[in-house]
Order: sequence, then structure tokens, then C-alpha cells
Amino acid sequence: MTIDQIRDVLKTHWGYDGFLPLQQEAMRCVLDDRDSVVVLPTGGGKSLCFQAPAVVRPGVGLVVSPLISLMKDQVDGLKAAGVAAACLNSSMDPAERQEVYEDLRAGELDLLYVAPERLVQSNMLDTLAESDVSLVAVDEAHCISQWGHDFRPEYRQLKMLKETLPGTAIHAYTATATQQVRDDIVEDLGLDEPEMLVGSFDRPNLSYKVMVREGAADQISAIMDRHPGESGIIYCISRRDVEKTSEQLNQRGYHTRPYHAGMDGRQRKANQEAFIAERVETIVATVAFGMGIDKSNVRYVVHAAMPKSLEGYQQETGRAGRDGLEAECCLLYTGGDYGRWRAILEGSDSEPTEGAWRSLQAMQEFAGSVVCRHSSLVEYFGQSLDGDNCGACDVCLGELDQVDDALEIGQKILSSVVRQDQRFGADYTVKVLRGSSDQRILDNRHDDLSTYGLLADSDARAVRGWVEQLVAQGFLAKTGEYNVLMVTESGRSLLRGDVTPRLLKPAARAAKARKSRAHDDSWEGVDRALFERLRELRRQLADEKSVPAYVVFGDASLRDMARKKPGTPEEFLDVHGVGQKKAADYGELFLAAIGSSD
Repeated sequence: MTIDQIRDVLKTHWGYDGFLPLQQEAMRCVLDDRDSVVVLPTGGGKSLCFQAPAVVRPGVGLVVSPLISLMKDQVDGLKAAGVAAACLNSSMDPAERQEVYEDLRAGELDLLYVAPERLVQSNMLDTLAESDVSLVAVDEAHCISQWGHDFRPEYRQLKMLKETLPGTAIHAYTATATQQVRDDIVEDLGLDEPEMLVGSFDRPNLSYKVMVREGAADQISAIMDRHPGESGIIYCISRRDVEKTSEQLNQRGYHTRPYHAGMDGRQRKANQEAFIAERVETIVATVAFGMGIDKSNVRYVVHAAMPKSLEGYQQETGRAGRDGLEAECCLLYTGGDYGRWRAILEGSDSEPTEGAWRSLQAMQEFAGSVVCRHSSLVEYFGQSLDGDNCGACDVCLGELDQVDDALEIGQKILSSVVRQDQRFGADYTVKVLRGSSDQRILDNRHDDLSTYGLLADSDARAVRGWVEQLVAQGFLAKTGEYNVLMVTESGRSLLRGDVTPRLLKPAARAAKARKSRAHDDSWEGVDRALFERLRELRRQLADEKSVPAYVVFGDASLRDMARKKPGTPEEFLDVHGVGQKKAADYGELFLAAIGSSD
């Protein structure tokens, strides 16, 4: 069993000519039966690190996976690539499960996906002990750590795999793990001197933008208008927000579907499948959506409110551009989002972990910062970004300007809050600062305050944005049910002039958007009209086979077809992502579609 054999398997089954960063090293650990922890960003090819070696090695590769939808998508994709794969989960009827057990005992499976809850049952462990298990892959391994953003107690039981399958190497895979989380993974899985492979957390094909939320429907509409006909995900905090946002967008003529845990199970499943099959382009969902989605061609992800952790934000934005092509990630936030998450954490049945509070604070700091977004993300995970300009975020693209007199503006705003006895919210404070004649202000005699009208020359939206930035940077806090503004200890330092805030205003003229650093040529030479026809053919075939559209071919493959325009079966095999099985299944149809375009 050699890397050359794996290279052949990658070409035969997946149509890939080489390895992504750290894939070869991760696969070598599997071949050498050495425990490993592999941290690669979403879209970095983690799954192939265990899937390809499992095809080469005798026996079955056991994969621990947390969600039924994730298992199903992975298994569908493997079967489409000609790999013998199956899963065991609670959605299957007894006959289906029995068939999988028979295939397992007969040694006819390359890969078996099992949920952690089912895996630790005694009968399942007994069955595995009697089977030829070639490797154990623990997917979404950050779930095992209380410092992770998605801690799951059932993952803690996986340590018994070392006892059940002595001599079988265990490999942990995740996209988001700080050093503390990685240490937890090693400890809680009982790994034996594992190889630690940590890739770059940077996703150069993603462009990041952060905006103060003002008229969210208008802001989201502008983002969607930049991506006509393309797949996107819009994340909201609550179920109510999901329903409201989806309805507002549909009333504007967009086609979206909602997704949250409070919906009828059949409707939720139907909406998810419509999105995966590309019958609807946009899904509006709570942040629980997407963990089990292997859809590769999401071109934009919008957070309509700040998520609760930077780990979660990294993973959720990572669902965009998994095919390596360009994608846009936009975060809309206000300082009140922090208060909402704080209330949710404090109201939860279990005591929030220290990690949960730390992650929420880091997320707030990210939202309120004015430094390179790519740098901020990778630095949180203990890495650094080469160069001083990422070329793919609102800060580095010059879409935001810092105000020159940030200290003076910050002091004016905080002084007004103090002189209002810290009893009013952001909207009221903005009106005072801009010299409004609102009756409530006159009744409170706040038109007599020394801070009344101090920012009368500034646009109301700009002043409101500064208030939110001061909240995000910790100089102000929103408290109580009505989000009353309070000056923090850091804010008092600002009033004394000991520290200067970073305040932004919209750029007078945004710099011309640059193409993503690593993907300047993603559309180079592509026949756009042919690409759209191939997308439609893909959708039809996916509907016929009841599989996600990307299981047929990903966007990267379709763009390569529309670029190379292969005319023979041999040329078709040279297209990125086209393996022997897919060439046999779809080659004739796609070659005909390409030929008819000439």
C-alpha cells in the first residue's frame, strides 16, 4: 500500500491529479497505522484523507459522523464515485440496516458511516470487533472538547474504541480547533503519540465583509443581487428571524426556503433537499443548518446577525466556496447581538462553559474590529497571514475608511451617554447627538445637555454605526431588556483619553473589487452560456437519481468542461473531478451537451 496507489485511486474514483496541502501526509498516517489529528479548513479535502486510503486498504474504514444528512450525502457521493460505502442510522428501516450488516460481515464495504450514539452500543461494538476494521476516522472531532464550539457529550464515549479495536489507528478530523481543542481531542480519544497535522486556517477564495445591520432586508437583497442564479445560505439567530427574513425576501421576488428545528420534519427535509437539488437557490436558516451539508457550490453566506463564536463563524462561512472557487461572506451585526447570545447562554439548561464565553467575546471583537478579516481569523487559531494585504476583505479592499478624529467622536458619544444618566438606548442617543427636536428629547430637557447636537454635521447612519462599533469594541455595553447604553471601564479610559477607538465610516468610493488571491482565473476561458446549460443538465440528472446536484458534478468540474469543451471520452476524463465511474455514468450526456453548443 503506497502513496502511488492512492494517487491512482484519486484519479480513478474522484478525477483528481494530485493532493491538496497536507492530504498526502494525512493519508500516509492512515497507511502507516499511526494515530493522527488533522485540522484542515472546510473545503480543504479532509474527507479524502480517510476515504482514499480506505479504498486501498483491505477491510472497512469506520467513520464516526454526527449527522444523518452528512452521512447520507457522503455515502451518495462515494457511491457516485464507484466506492462501496454505507451508513447506519435511525432513519433506516430494519431491512435496510440488515442489508448493511450483511455487507459488513461479507467484507464488501470500503467505508461505513455510524453516528456516535449508535457506535457505542454494545451490539455495534461487538459487530465491529468481529469485523476487519482498517481504520477509524472521527469526523467533526472538535465536538469532543468542551472548549469546542459544538461540544457533544456522546463524543466522550468514543475513547472505548481503543479497547474495542486494539491495534487499529484512530484519526481525528476537524475544520476548526484551537490548540486547547486539539489537546482535548488527543486526551479524550486516548490517541497514542498522534501525528498533528494543522493546515492553514485561511480560505483565500472567500471574501469577508462586516457591516452594521441597518435595514437588513435591503442589505441582504444587495448581496443576493450580486449572485443571481447562485446558491447561498442566510443564517439567523432565531426561528422567528428565519421565518421573517425568508418571507421578506420572497415578497421582494427572491426564491428562498426557511429551515429551523421548529418546523415540521417533513417540510424541513423537503426545503433542505430543494436547496441541495438546486430547485431553490437560497436557504434561510438557523446556524444549526449546514453541518451535514456537503454542497460544494455555495457562492455566498450571509450572517444576518452575529453568531455566537468565532469557531462557528469560521465553520459556517466555510460552507461557501468548498469547491475552491470564489465566494462572498457577509456579516451584519449590531451590539445588541451580543446581548441576545448572552441571554441565550445564561438561559440554557446547562451551565455555559468558559470556552463558550470566551468564544462569544472573540466573535464580538472580530465584528467590531477594523483590521484585515483574514488575518483576524487565522490569528485566533494561532497562525499568521503572509503579507499585509489579503486582497479579499472589506478592510484590505478599501471599502471602509477609518475616521481621523475617532477619539474625539468616541468621547462625544460616551459623554452624551453619561449625561443622559445611562438610561437610554442607541437610537435616542443618536438623536441627542444630532440635535433632534423629538418631543421625548424636549420633554427630558436633553436639548439643554452640553452634548446636544455635537454630531449634527454627521449622517445619522454614520453616528449609529459609531455607537455600535463602540459597543463591539467594549467601550459601551447594552444592558437590560431595552438595550440601555452603559459606559464600561474601558469606556472610562476612553473618556480620559488613555485609549483610542477604531471607528469606521463608509468609504467615499469603494476600491474596485479585486479578484480573490488564489483564484484569479476561475472564470478564465469559461463559456458562461455553456456552463449554465451544463448546470441545468446536472440538475435534471440529480432529480432523476434523487441525489444532490453536486454529487453528479461540482461547479469546478462544470467550469472546466465549459472551458476545455472536451469532444471525446478520453478528453472528458481530463476534466477536473471526472473519474472513471462518473465518466461511464454521465460522459455521453455531457459530451452531447457540449457538442451541441458548437
